[in-house]
Amino acid sequence: MRRRQQPPLAKRYGLDPARIRMPEDGPWLTVRDFLTATESRIPPHRIDAMLAAGDIVDMAGPISFDAPYVPGEAVWFHRDLPSETVVPFDISIVHRDDALLVIDKPHFLSTIPRGGHILQTALVRLRLELELPQLVPAHRLDRVTAGLVLFVVDPTLRGAYQTLFQDREVRKEYEAIARYDPSLTLPTVVRSRIVSEKGQFTAHEVDGEPNAHTTVELLEHRDGLGRYRLTPVTGRTHQLRLHMNALGVPILGDDLYPTATGRAVDDFTDPLQLLASAIEFTDPISKSLRRFETGLGLERWAEGTRPSGPI
Repeated sequence: MRRRQQPPLAKRYGLDPARIRMPEDGPWLTVRDFLTATESRIPPHRIDAMLAAGDIVDMAGPISFDAPYVPGEAVWFHRDLPSETVVPFDISIVHRDDALLVIDKPHFLSTIPRGGHILQTALVRLRLELELPQLVPAHRLDRVTAGLVLFVVDPTLRGAYQTLFQDREVRKEYEAIARYDPSLTLPTVVRSRIVSEKGQFTAHEVDGEPNAHTTVELLEHRDGLGRYRLTPVTGRTHQLRLHMNALGVPILGDDLYPTATGRAVDDFTDPLQLLASAIEFTDPISKSLRRFETGLGLERWAEGTRPSGPI
């Protein structure tokens, strides 16, 4: 197996530099020509400034303005960070050992860097706050969903734990708050075909062979609201939100289903009432059964009176 090339630039804010490989063929004479033609997100004047500052490097160090284009070689640099609104909620640690870190992610915090969310992500904040530069997530949780996320501390164990999630060998439980509908027969199993398109914020259900499977149970109800346990077998985009909406009881605080609200990215009010409440799996290293449970609750349920008990 070919060993991965070690970046010649150190991490910045817990992030690796971008690695840009030059194609085997192309019309460019210099690295600058190549970057200005292919890096559409970086204006030419910014590339010039980075070259002048020595911020674009190859394996030998900073490159010059006239550094020749070399097919198959690579350069590294750190991309400029977007302007981000601070997500004003803490990350709670549920469990930590030499192999794993399990946290409760708050609503509105992305799991990993993506798009306009870089520093304000669970991964970057944890790498910096805990001084764990090699930390990686074993799976992801939607930005608007709160609850349990498992990270791998030991780089040599990444594949073992990530494979658990890829192979659906992890039992995941969620809680949701939605309208109580006494006409629904629960528990029930919802199966549908969910598709999502690149560049689209929403997914949708279509006719065809089901690829999404969720068990929905009602735990208790009061004041016209229900507290539901959702147990997905699959992990399609927005699966739980779509399946609750299909039952006629969309999750409270959902800004996409049934109708997109256009919520501003810095609007931290009325969070989606969806919580990743438990994760259970057989540990691939110790072979023991492990279960982690959230320490969080859903505010719309806590705001009401105390329930009289389960249904």
